[in-house]
Amino acid sequence: MLCLIDSMQTTVHADEYRPAYLEITQSDTDRFDVLWKVPARGEDKRLGLHYQFPEDVETLVPVRTTYVGTAFIDQLTVYRQGGFAGAEIRVKGLDRASTEVLVRIERLDGSTEIARLTPASPSFVVSGVPEFHDVVKTYLVFGVEHIWQGIDHLLFVACLILIAGTWRRILITITGFTIAHSVTLTLAALEMVRIPVPPVEATIALSIVFLAREIASCRRDTLTWRYPVTVSATFGLLHGFGFASALREVGLPQSEIPGALLSFNIGVEIGQVCFVGAILILGWLINRSLSVVSGKTLDWLDYVEKPIAYSVGGVTAFWTIERVWAFWI
Repeated sequence: MLCLIDSMQTTVHADEYRPAYLEITQSDTDRFDVLWKVPARGEDKRLGLHYQFPEDVETLVPVRTTYVGTAFIDQLTVYRQGGFAGAEIRVKGLDRASTEVLVRIERLDGSTEIARLTPASPSFVVSGVPEFHDVVKTYLVFGVEHIWQGIDHLLFVACLILIAGTWRRILITITGFTIAHSVTLTLAALEMVRIPVPPVEATIALSIVFLAREIASCRRDTLTWRYPVTVSATFGLLHGFGFASALREVGLPQSEIPGALLSFNIGVEIGQVCFVGAILILGWLINRSLSVVSGKTLDWLDYVEKPIAYSVGGVTAFWTIERVWAFWI
């Protein structure tokens, strides 16, 4: 259990899946405004990522660098005769960073080209012809990776599974969570509702503390235990704003907003379903193994629920304090 606590404490900023972002916006036939956003842990801890354009790309307006919130933002204007079609864009340093880069190219005609660069694939060639399936693929993968790397969301879902208990109740509870966070994710991503990110992140951590307390408690007649879907849907609205904050980090392609938003949402659900499935299969395998060894069915969860609840509650209480403290830093 100490190992679990140690490993979780190394991921203090649990929901910060923050890829770097490169936006190239065409302002004239051969002129482009470039925005390069690199995550940072303070003004002296910028990730060592650097974009590289072809040699025939000229810089017209020098780089202007600002530090905003948790990222460095470089802005400049470049020139390339004939546009960026056929140009190779590469990002150096990806092999030494546990992140990725989302690239968005916006043209004068309103079309958009999206690319996702990873340590295994740090470059791409601009096609010049935007394709809808590229947008879908990029944001689908982004959604899956976000939920898998957002440990606070996963801990919340794991607590819901423990509370729901049976397959039927788990299905209803997770469905309520899914519907709720899909609604607020969509509203926030479309900027129909705006809520500051820091309070949302702090309250998400607090929601896990609440569930951990419910699991550790000896009472099983509370609203949470009797109707877990009520709690999952209520807090799901909050978690949706957390998902939307990650999506705002990279933005939505203006010509493909519905496709990108839907793909990201589906990606989140795929990642969530895989996680729930893995938890249920693991639980079944443990039950099966113990039954074979002992010759009878053991309620092994009775022995691990409280230690898990205290461990998760302690770590997420720390996250809550840290995120609240960040309001004034």
